[in-house]
Order: sequence, then C-alpha cells, then structure tokens
Amino acid sequence: MAITRQTGGWLLVGVQFVLFIMMVALPWRVAPADLSTSNPLLWLGVVLIVAGLVVALAGLMRLGSALTANPVPLPAAGLRTSGVYAVVRHPIYSGILLAAIGFTLAVGSWWQVLVTVGLGVLFTWKSRWEDAMLAEEYGAAWQKWALNTGAIVPRLRHRGSSSRQRRDPHDDGR
Repeated sequence: MAITRQTGGWLLVGVQFVLFIMMVALPWRVAPADLSTSNPLLWLGVVLIVAGLVVALAGLMRLGSALTANPVPLPAAGLRTSGVYAVVRHPIYSGILLAAIGFTLAVGSWWQVLVTVGLGVLFTWKSRWEDAMLAEEYGAAWQKWALNTGAIVPRLRHRGSSSRQRRDPHDDGR
C-alpha cells in the first residue's frame, strides 16, 4: 500500500512532535531551579531561542492562509519569495532549529544535543521533500528562487548582489 503525500506529511509532523517532547522531557544539564543568571550559555541560549521564535513567527505570518500543519503545500496557494522567504526557503524550520540550539545551549544535556541533531536531519529531509513538491508546482519560478535562497541556512551572497527583495514578481502577495 502506497503512502499518499498527505499521510507522509502527517507522519513527519508526528516525528517532529515526538522530537519536541523529547527536547523538554529528557534530562537537562541544569535543573530549572539551579539556573544561574550569570551563566553566559544561558543568556546566549535565551537570545537564540528568542531569535529563532521571531524567525519562525515571521515565516508563519508570511504564509497567511497557506499555513497548514501538514508540510504538503496547498494547491494554488502561491509561492512565497519575499520577506523572510527572501532569506531562506523554510524559515519556520530555520527558526525552530535556532530555538532548539538555544535551548540546548541554555539547559541541555547530551540528550538535547542528539534531539537537536535529529531535528536538523528531519528538517533537512522535510525541506528537500517540500522543495520537490514546490518545484513541481511552480517550475521556473521556484528554480530561480531556490538558486539564490538557502533552504534552512541563508546563502552567503557576493558583495553587490541583493540578498532581500522588496517585492518579487513571482510572489502573489498571499
């Protein structure tokens, strides 16, 4: 029996949910009651958590009505290539991963390191799967966007090239 795209998408969401639970449920390096505000890893972790949540929220907001928990793109929802999507193709994954790294630095043990690596592997695989579906749906517009935009980590650009576009002609504003 073949798995449909929708079913595969929900399975990936389930794996992601399990990893999120593991992130907070596994033993921490530092107990919450023992957190010291003088610990530089705590502060760096908090900064990364906040930055990651901001990036993920910007991605969520930019998707608007195209937002769905399932990673399978909605038909005719439009290709988002401006705003945070001009920096990375999968900013929600980028933000969650950045927040997970922050959490791991702040309080994590080797268990959280393993879960964070697991999230990185999952998001890399999910982003490639989603990219294949988006390329199928949007063709040349997706190819042009992907050529200049990193999947999860922003691409370094040569001096003088624009890293952010105010308005992409392929972005239908949705």
